[in-house]
This record gives sequence, C-alpha cells and structure tokens, in this order.
Amino acid sequence: MTARSVQQLMNLQGKTALVTGGSRGLGLQMAEALGEQGARVILSARKQDELDQAVAHLRARGIAASAIAADLAQEAAVLQLAEQALAQAGQIDILVNNAGATWGAPAQDYPLEAWDKVMDLNVRSIFLLSQIIGKRSMIPRQTGRIINVASIAGLAGNAPGTMQTIAYNTSKAAVINFTRTLAGEWGQYGVTVNAIAPGFFPSKMTKGILEHLGEKNLSRMAPLQRIGDDEDLKGITVLFASDAGKHITGQTVAVDGGVSAVA
Repeated sequence: MTARSVQQLMNLQGKTALVTGGSRGLGLQMAEALGEQGARVILSARKQDELDQAVAHLRARGIAASAIAADLAQEAAVLQLAEQALAQAGQIDILVNNAGATWGAPAQDYPLEAWDKVMDLNVRSIFLLSQIIGKRSMIPRQTGRIINVASIAGLAGNAPGTMQTIAYNTSKAAVINFTRTLAGEWGQYGVTVNAIAPGFFPSKMTKGILEHLGEKNLSRMAPLQRIGDDEDLKGITVLFASDAGKHITGQTVAVDGGVSAVA
C-alpha cells in the first residue's frame, strides 16, 4: 500500500460528524475543525436559536451543517437525537460527545438534584448516545471515531479557594475511564475511542471562574502562560477523527497549556 500524505490522512470528505453541545464554545470549535476538513456536521444542543446561529456560522464558512435540538439529560431525547441523526445522514462516522454541565456548591451541602443533573448529562448521555450510534452505525460497518470531551478537572481535585465542583470533577473522571473501557471493547470493530481534556477556555460555563480568578491568574497557572483560544482544540479533534489517528485509541490528551503537567 502506498503511504498517504498527511493531507490525505486528515481529509474527512464523505464523513458525517455528530457534535453534541455544538452550538457554541468548544463544541462549535470542534465542529468547525471537522467541517473545515470536509466532514458534514450535525450539531445538537438544547436551544434552537443558538443552533440556528451556529449552523449559519458554519455554512458561511462553506461547511455542510444542520442541527437537531435535544436535551440530552433526558433518555428519550438521546434516543430521539440518534434516530433523527441516522435518518438524516444514513450513518455517523464521527461522534463528538461534548455536551456537559457543571454546578458549584460546597461538597457538604451539594444538592442531590445538582449531582443527578451533572451525572445524567456528563456521563449517562455519553453512554447512551455512544451505545446506540455504535450499535446502529459504527459496529455494523466496522469503523468509527468517538471523541469524548473530558476535562483536566477529571484528573485532579480543586485547589482551595477556587472551584467547588465535586460532581463535575467526578463526572469527567468517569468520562476518562469510560473512554478507556469502551476503546478496549470496541477496538475489534475498528472503532477508536479517545478523549480530550481541556484546561481553561473562555465559555459560558467558565464565565464565573474567569470573573472570580481573572485571566492573568489563570494564565500564570500554565507553563505556556496563556489560556485556551478558539483554535486550540482543532488539531487534536481532526487527529482523533481522521485516519491520521487510526492507531490511537483509549487515550486522553490534555489541552491545557501544560497545567496538568506541573500540578
């Protein structure tokens, strides 16, 4: 077999990607990366108006994009999303499990309602969506790419005086081991399963942290002396989604400016 060029290995023409939490922030950045490499992109999020704006943004960049609104904290909505995406596209080649939530409160007073909300969206929905897309589209075709969005919060606890997010940290640690375990089971079907663990990126979810700690203080925590931007997840996303990463599975890569390396 003639070795392909890097450009050929990273080409996603003819592929369809389903990106949850794709209407803004990290999810939209990842959708952009996949679309820029030629993939058709289906976005999902709760709010239709934000999805409409995201689809318009992607189409303006020449990306084939559509959207399906769904609240993935609800089991029925996860199943409906999978059914609609498969009906629309015929197959899903790349699944990006990015939808997530957080809730801040001291551990001793943490509401059970908050714990369940975070776990249902951050862990259960990933399991359910991966299960049905894998069973219906990837395993029968003996190929597929699953990318789970974890967090460096899943690699460690929180420093005193920073965040109080016990459910979020616990859920992201679960995502990391879910990634390893599913990779071990589904490798025989040609399906790779990897995770990205972002550090601090400005987003709606992290707005409160940015206001509390300040960008300068957050930047000082990183060896690279900066926080994440609108490009920093693009390369790793395309690597995991494309044939350039076909021999990588079960891995979690921190994209955090080196924070987790020195913590």
